[in-house]
Amino acid sequence: MYHPFSIVETLQTAWKIFKNNFVTIIVYSAISFFLLSVLAVITQFIILPEEFAGRMIVSFFLIFVQAYTTLGLYKLIFTVIDSEYYEFEISQVLPGIKMIISYLIVVFLIAFLITTFHFFTQGLNSYPNIETTVEVLGTFLGLFLALRIMFFNNFIVDDHSGAFESLRQSWDLTRGYFFKVLSILIIILLFIALPALISQYYPFVSLAIVFTYPFVNIVLAVTYRKLIYSHQDVDDDIAETN
Repeated sequence: MYHPFSIVETLQTAWKIFKNNFVTIIVYSAISFFLLSVLAVITQFIILPEEFAGRMIVSFFLIFVQAYTTLGLYKLIFTVIDSEYYEFEISQVLPGIKMIISYLIVVFLIAFLITTFHFFTQGLNSYPNIETTVEVLGTFLGLFLALRIMFFNNFIVDDHSGAFESLRQSWDLTRGYFFKVLSILIIILLFIALPALISQYYPFVSLAIVFTYPFVNIVLAVTYRKLIYSHQDVDDDIAETN
């Protein structure tokens, strides 16, 4: 292989992108975090529990905003990667409605599968041994599927793929790279879990999410681009993969 996928190079490239575009990325992350926090507070405390219709409307709006900000972050990441040598406009980082719909279809599909599996295991309460076995097998199967489809949002943003097309592309992209992708995922979970653990004792550390969240998504975007290069068996100037 001309340029095999390297975890170390992937992390180094992600850090370079994060460092070179620190202000732009952090400002976007901070605004998104603030907006989602405000909407969450409105949903939790301002709208009364008995106001079902109001809570549902705000909840769906929250999901829409979360999808918009997530895809917007990926648009921003790919834009700063591809615009390393020239200026870009704000319109370039705004996700289109097709992207949002495709993203939401995948998210709701995953939620449906998880909910269905939960209800299925609840039906096995009378058979604890079988229930435990099914839950363990389901957990490993879920992890495997998550690793194989984890780049669907990258394809939605970078390749303008539809919902099911992005799942197929992610499945193909991760073929032969399971353990390397698993290693990347473990590193990402450490970046998320460590601040969460420390924040239990020092609450102000929870603000680290403003920094860790965009960085782990940069890691995923760079991993996606480098995996494409490895499959194409070409050198990997990350700013030229399109």
